[in-house]
Amino acid sequence: MYENAARLDVGLRGLHAFVILAEERHFSRAAARLFVTPPALSQQIRRIESSLGVRLIDREARPLELTDAGRLLLERAHRILQEGEDLATGLARVRRRESATLRIGFVTGAAGSLTGHILGALTRGFELEQIAWTEQTSAVASGEVDAAFVRPPLPAAGGIELQTVVVEPRLAMLPPGHRLAGRSSLSVLELNDEVHVTTDRMPLQWLAWWSVDPRPDGRRVTFGPVVHTMDEQVQTVAAGLAVGITAGSIADLYLGSGVVFVPLDDVEPCTVALCTRSRDSHPGVIELRRVVSELGAHEMAPDRRRRR
Repeated sequence: MYENAARLDVGLRGLHAFVILAEERHFSRAAARLFVTPPALSQQIRRIESSLGVRLIDREARPLELTDAGRLLLERAHRILQEGEDLATGLARVRRRESATLRIGFVTGAAGSLTGHILGALTRGFELEQIAWTEQTSAVASGEVDAAFVRPPLPAAGGIELQTVVVEPRLAMLPPGHRLAGRSSLSVLELNDEVHVTTDRMPLQWLAWWSVDPRPDGRRVTFGPVVHTMDEQVQTVAAGLAVGITAGSIADLYLGSGVVFVPLDDVEPCTVALCTRSRDSHPGVIELRRVVSELGAHEMAPDRRRRR
């Protein structure tokens, strides 16, 4: 019994990835839903197949097809995942009863001045925990944190609700001395001929939204240096290797870094949102939602001046 069970050690995260791929029958679409890259998803599925000793996906078929083993696994996967989610929810509920401390996650740039006011208004104890960009909703869903300040756009996630905290402009991130650095605002079309930073840790739909690719005139963005953190992006731009597009509050966070931030006046703004589990009755979560609601969704001034 235990010898056979050992071969089924694929993990709930891997099982979830397989189910999404089985639904989409396409690596790129499934990767976008999972907030990972297609190569990373392909490698994850191959590791599962290697662990089980069977092929789950017929990669030669278009669209992808499940093998007999894949269909058998899919039959049981939904029940296993639901039981895992129920267990995680139950354990998280026990932990919250044992500790009154509210655990709040955040990603870089999503804990700006307004979120500071929100935290200052809380009467209950809390602790902050930085979470990865790829885990903005999953960290909340799994109970790793009780709530999180996150940066949409985000993949759809069941049992999660988002509450807008702040709406702010998107800015061009330019190296010092750049030909456009002296402007008070820009059209995104003026960045068409520039090389942009990119990343290999986020899905294509996320990268496309933040880089405005394609542009309103149909032009495609030219990507160059690969970065994995905001610090890396700032350093890359400061060195004159590329430009970037980022959120308004990042300009405050990196004030004095040498990078020039110029507002883009023809792209939709971005948001910071409070992410919590639906129907969560944790007193700290209820208070946090109330404070966010009372402060309201604030919008940064659209004529935010360039920051060096």
